[in-house]
Order: sequence, then C-alpha cells, then structure tokens
Amino acid sequence: MKRQIIITILLLLAAVLVTFVYFRHLSNTSQHTSLVMRTIPNDASLIFEFNNDKEFYDIFSGDKLFSNFLGDDKLDKLAAIRKNLLQNPLMAKYFSGQNLFISLHPQKGNSIDFLLTASVSKEFQSDMLEQLSKQAKNGMLITSIDIEGKPGYVVYLNDLKKRFYLINRDDHSLSASFSKDIIANCARYNYKKEKESFVLLSDKLQSNSLANLYVNYQALSPLFEQVFGNKNTDIFKNFRQFPAFAALSLNYKSDAIMFNGTSQVQSYHDGGYLGLFTHQQPVTNHLKEIFPSTTAYSTCFGVSDPTKFESDLSDLQSKSDFNKEERTILKKIRSETGIGIQKEFSRSLGNEFAIVTTHYHEKIGIIQVKDGSRLLALLVNISKMNSDNTGQFNYDKLPQVLLGDAFYLFKRPYFKVIDNYLVLTNTTSELTSYNDSYTNRKFLVKTEGYSEFNNLLAEMCNVSFSIQFKNALQLFKQDMKPSFYNYFDTSEPGWKNFYGASWQFSASDKSFYTNFCMRLNNDTTAIKTTF
Repeated sequence: MKRQIIITILLLLAAVLVTFVYFRHLSNTSQHTSLVMRTIPNDASLIFEFNNDKEFYDIFSGDKLFSNFLGDDKLDKLAAIRKNLLQNPLMAKYFSGQNLFISLHPQKGNSIDFLLTASVSKEFQSDMLEQLSKQAKNGMLITSIDIEGKPGYVVYLNDLKKRFYLINRDDHSLSASFSKDIIANCARYNYKKEKESFVLLSDKLQSNSLANLYVNYQALSPLFEQVFGNKNTDIFKNFRQFPAFAALSLNYKSDAIMFNGTSQVQSYHDGGYLGLFTHQQPVTNHLKEIFPSTTAYSTCFGVSDPTKFESDLSDLQSKSDFNKEERTILKKIRSETGIGIQKEFSRSLGNEFAIVTTHYHEKIGIIQVKDGSRLLALLVNISKMNSDNTGQFNYDKLPQVLLGDAFYLFKRPYFKVIDNYLVLTNTTSELTSYNDSYTNRKFLVKTEGYSEFNNLLAEMCNVSFSIQFKNALQLFKQDMKPSFYNYFDTSEPGWKNFYGASWQFSASDKSFYTNFCMRLNNDTTAIKTTF
C-alpha cells in the first residue's frame, strides 16, 4: 500500500513538473513573439507568421496556395532570401526553428512590398553579418551602410539581380526588405510611442499553430488605396474602418486557405458600426440563399435582437457627425406623417440584412422582415408608391438612419416588398433585375462551385464579407489600377484561380470569433512552389 502511495506521489510530481515546463515554454514563446512583433511598424496591414522549419516548407511544397496568395514575384523574393540567408551554412543554425514574420506595407507609386522580420537564437552575434559579407561565392554581395542612424547592409542577390536591405535590431531579430523606404521606416520606428499594438494568439493556439495571421483592419484602407483607383470604393468599407486587431491561426487544407481566431476592438475605441454586432448572438445565415447569381461581393449582417440593435445604433449615431442630419430626418417624418419610424421599423426587422454588389455594378439591399404585409402598410405612409408593393422613399438617407453606415449607398432608394423581404435599389432597372432573379430562382447558391465553398464557412455568424472572384473580375477591371488588374488577370497561378473568399465575425464575449476562407476552383490543380 505504501509503495502504491509513493508511486502515485511520484507520478503526480512528474505531472506537475511536465505541466510547469510546458506552460513556461508557452509563456516564453508568446513573450518572444511579442518582442519581435513590436519591432514591425504599425502601418503594417497584415503580418503572416510561420516557423522556419523544414516540416513547414515540406507541407506546402506540393501545392500552389502560396504562389496564388502572394504572387510569383513575392514568392521568388522570399525563396531567394531563404536560400541565400536563412540556409547559408554560417547563418542556418541561428534561424533554425525560429519564427519568421512577413508584413505587408503600402508604398508610394502604386506598390505594395513586404518586410521580413526574423527572430534569431540568443547565440547570434552582430559580427556574424560581417563574417557573412566576407564569404566568397555565396551568391550575395554585401555592403555595410547607415540606415537612419543604425548599422545596416545592402545585399545584392545574384540570382534575382536585385538588392534587399537588412538591419539588426539588437533584440534577437533581423529585419529585411527589398524596399529602402520600408527598411528606413523600420529603423526609425519606436513602438513605445504607440498606444495600440497587434493582439497575439493565446499560448495554447500559438503552440499548436502551423502559421498565424495578424490583421490591423484600419491599416487595410491605405492598402486598398494602392490597389484601387477610386479611394472611396465601397468594397468592404465597414471592414476596413473597423478599429480592431485580429489574431488568427492557419488550418491547413490542400484546396483552401483557412484561418480562425479572434478580432478585438482597440482599447481607445467603441468599435464603431461593426462593434454594435458584438452585443448580439450569432444567427444562422439564410439570406445568402437568395443572393442573385451575378453577386460579385456582399456584406451580410445578423442580429439576434433587432430591437436592441436599433437602440444601440441610435446611441452610436447620436455621438457621430450624422447625428444632426438624423434628427432632422426623423423630426420631418414625424411632423409630416405622425410616425415614429425607428420604433415601428424595429418591430418589423428580422434577423438578417445585407448589401449585394453584382458584376453589373448593381447595388441591392436585402432586409429580412417579420411580416412583409405589415411593413408594406408602414412604408406606404412615407413613400411614393408605383404599384401595390413597389415605391420610392420620400425621405433622403432613411436606410442609413434605420440600418446604419453600411446602407449609406442608398440615398433615396426604390423598394419592393417580396414575401418577407424588403429590397432596396437606387434605380428601377436594378429593382426589376433582382425581381427577375428572385422570381426565376436565379441564385448564387445554384452556381457551380458554391456548395464546395459554402461547406467551409461557419453556419452562424453576425457579419460576413464575401467575394466571388469570377463575378468580381469585371468590377476589378473598372476599379483597380491597371498595374494591379493586369497582374490579377494574367498571372498564372493567381487570384483568379480561387472561387471565392469569406471573412466571418461571430460575437463572443464583446469581441468576434473570426473565420477566414479562400477556396481554389475545382479545376485548379496543384503545382510545386519554390518557397
């Protein structure tokens, strides 16, 4: 009996010791990731983190996902750095098993380039770079230079016939870029002056993740401005205005890029329009089932409590620049019709509403309502009716008042009540077009490739941004800057090899559980990449 007790105690102590070592390792890993990431300038919109381990490269060596996602040019650059620097016999041991961070930064002259930040082992000394510069026939020509008062290097790669710039941050990390402006900004950057920084994955997810993606939503707009000629493009505008950071981990699939994790509102912000949905519960997404087959991109919203949403929206608008205009509109409606439109509309609102853009550039608002007949009786009092269930609002910007910033596109729209849906458009022809799609069941859900893509998405969420690349191609041709569109259209492999992409937010503890998915077309075959 005593022997059994002793063995039990020893096993318990061993378990405690293993647990202590494991969680200490997790803490050290998370702390080290934080130290390295804080050296990356905060104008980064996206940061991709992965481990410089042979296993990681082997997993992705047989498919085209990275070449599709990053593009051949960026991939060639990364492959050259890996071959000449990370795998150099003198340097390899200091980078082995260390984390690499690739961050995207918009640049002047319609360009987007990346910064590569690499952690190095504690044994690494700054004079290693000097030793590297003295190596003969290593495929590089290395010259010492001053970069914003810090010692740096210009590295000429013989394979690519291109230069990249390198600095040692003296914090067990190196930073490199093919853009001199990016590396100069990195050398100047002082994280201590910043109020906010990227959020990190939990220790558990960090230890089990194959790769991670960090997102600064508000830094996406400068990125979009580089890609699109129209700075006011509405594509995913609310997404790009969201004052939040995301930390997502990669789920590997051979035919899709998938990440999931959390998105957290910045400490010094109220979350804005998308923040309203953190106060709701996720709802099952049905509205996408009646999107027209021509849908290029869409934003779908879900609320579990429409009355609370309307109340929270009113509070948010009362603090915004739109407040005065909103009060004027509501006062005018009440004085002319006697209707308290906000209260009446909240009683009719269902659980979902969406904005759809078709490949013809049609803008369609689709709002689920509890009782279409009852809503129509309400709208008759504030509209000019063209038929029994079709009309035009008499008041400007009413959709924005009732449903928020996402509906700013509809100034004084035409509408049609179809079953239990309120459909909004800016022209009668758009209304006729959607009515034809609805009547003849010409929906996106019936098109080739949709089911396979939809099977990868979360069934329930509060906000979903989706794009169907084939349908969006014509819009990109009109809206993208020529240099980016030409690459999008002609590159092989490229973005057009993907069927679609979706970014979903599901409310959880005043933040969002977040899912991102991009799926390849069914006829896209794998090719070997060099990275």
